[in-house]
Amino acid sequence: MALVVLLRGVNVGGHRTFRPTALARDLAHPGAVNIGAAGTFVIRQPVTRARLRAELERKLPFDAEIMICEGREILGLASKDYFADHPARRDVVRFVSVLSRAPRSGPSTPMSLPPDGRWLLKILAREGRYVIGLYRREVKAIGQLGRLDRLFGAPATTRNWNTIAAIARVLGEGS
Repeated sequence: MALVVLLRGVNVGGHRTFRPTALARDLAHPGAVNIGAAGTFVIRQPVTRARLRAELERKLPFDAEIMICEGREILGLASKDYFADHPARRDVVRFVSVLSRAPRSGPSTPMSLPPDGRWLLKILAREGRYVIGLYRREVKAIGQLGRLDRLFGAPATTRNWNTIAAIARVLGEGS
């Protein structure tokens, strides 16, 4: 099965910048597909996680947190309708945060942050190492996303639900 790579904190605010399309082209594995500019890749040909991680570490011009997921896990997420009770709105972003590892424990879901007053972040569900939710398109919401690391005890990288859907489409094309 294919693997999905998500890099944390790259190409944000002019820091740790690189060209994802060039990296996808330079990977030794045929079938590497770049998804967007945030460091998201689908690796369609078989490769071990260890070999893929080592290759990425060699080719990236900086140290980065690398999350590697099974393609079938992303397809499983994409097949569920976590947002059925939350109609699409222009001021709200649907997201998935991928933790570097499944936490031993974590807060119960659903939950809102901050816990009192107007929410900036809503965590709707957690599936293993995947945290699914909504955040408002406001600067203060980014700070709330930053709290996920502490809440779940593992580094997290966040992607828009549209990116998850794009990954699922690429995975579906490869099967």
